[in-house]
Amino acid sequence: MESESESGAAADTPLETLSFHGDEEIIEVVELDPGPPDPADDLAQEMEDVDFEEEEEEEGNEEGWVLEPQEGVVGSMEGPDDSEVTFALHSASVFCVSLDPKTNTLAVTGGEDDKAFVWRLSDGELLFECAGHKDSVTCAGFSHDSTLVATGDMSGLLKVWQVDTKEEVWSFEAGDLEWMEWHPRAPVLLAGTADGNTWMWKVPNGDCKTFQGPNCPATCGRVLPDGKRAVVGYEDGTIRIWDLKQGNAIYVLKGTEGHQGPLTCVATNQDGSLILTGSVDCQAKLVSATTGKVVGVFRPETVASQPNLGEGEESESNSVESLGFCSVMPLAAVGYLDGTLAIYDLSTQTLRHQCQHQSGIVQLLWEAGTAVVYTCSLDGIVRLWDARTGRLLTDYRGHTAEILDFALSKDASLVVTTSGDHKAKVFCVQRPDR
Repeated sequence: MESESESGAAADTPLETLSFHGDEEIIEVVELDPGPPDPADDLAQEMEDVDFEEEEEEEGNEEGWVLEPQEGVVGSMEGPDDSEVTFALHSASVFCVSLDPKTNTLAVTGGEDDKAFVWRLSDGELLFECAGHKDSVTCAGFSHDSTLVATGDMSGLLKVWQVDTKEEVWSFEAGDLEWMEWHPRAPVLLAGTADGNTWMWKVPNGDCKTFQGPNCPATCGRVLPDGKRAVVGYEDGTIRIWDLKQGNAIYVLKGTEGHQGPLTCVATNQDGSLILTGSVDCQAKLVSATTGKVVGVFRPETVASQPNLGEGEESESNSVESLGFCSVMPLAAVGYLDGTLAIYDLSTQTLRHQCQHQSGIVQLLWEAGTAVVYTCSLDGIVRLWDARTGRLLTDYRGHTAEILDFALSKDASLVVTTSGDHKAKVFCVQRPDR
């Protein structure tokens, strides 16, 4: 552990309007029910001066794009296309996708073609292009109330658009971008850059705070559910839990407590009491957000060697690529580059199931309210797994290249994928056990 003074503190830039009421006690909610209102709701109240008029979305669009589902798929992964809608306006690999959290009717995608688009899930119709990027768009997401959408490219140019008016309302040039995330309750955007900084802006007025990490990239980050803290992982294997109001690192995990390689991903459980971190060192670490202590370490056990890792990957390489917590059982899922999906029992800290893919896992997502975990992988397939039994429930195909990102609607009726085949696809999830 490192003391507060040793861990670095936020820059002096004032951000009074982002005050979190530090004199109110944070109550850890252990039960899965929402419980009483969280004190962090005050943050949203303090930002009521940022008024975003809600207007009816215009039907149709001026460019008249109507994209039909594609039936005949050709390419290196030729086969059936299970998708309902295909969005085909990107001209290169599509790196990221996010759904609007309020209605789950809109998607934003960003790609290697330096473009980002907001489009409708029901028919693939374009609403507007997020224009002006000069590098690959690797991050995109909607604000908590779906009124704003942010896009970020590799060079560090971030832009925010008002969804109903389709107008750009804010932009900023930071360092090379590693990750970007909206605050869960307020119009506040966070991002990590290659210089080790984590940035926090109030949008659209641009009030800014920076949280200075080590002199290496801030490779991943997540705002905790209380809205008062964020956990950030770095290329040097360290982990910092930041106080977003005070600007200081509450806990720093390094050395044996940190990872032995760059962090790749981080997740929190529903009440924010536990953090799970993943790294290229193939370890997933379970950390108490309350004490900053490592309370569990998960390592791959008998992981089969998978030669079919995709072009450019070495067969002996492996790393943690994605992870997450189940919301209804004490389970965590860890996805590895070698194609292994490991389901761990948190109460006993033992491996419960090991589910093998034919190629590397890119991302995993738990379905809310169930023990079903979704994976997407380099073979272009989405798979649904029952974490209680380790059984494959179903899979969805249609891409002719690797899947690079995916998103799941709140009711788990839709999966939206992006791929190296220049397409985004919408799949309707049908499960007999529901």
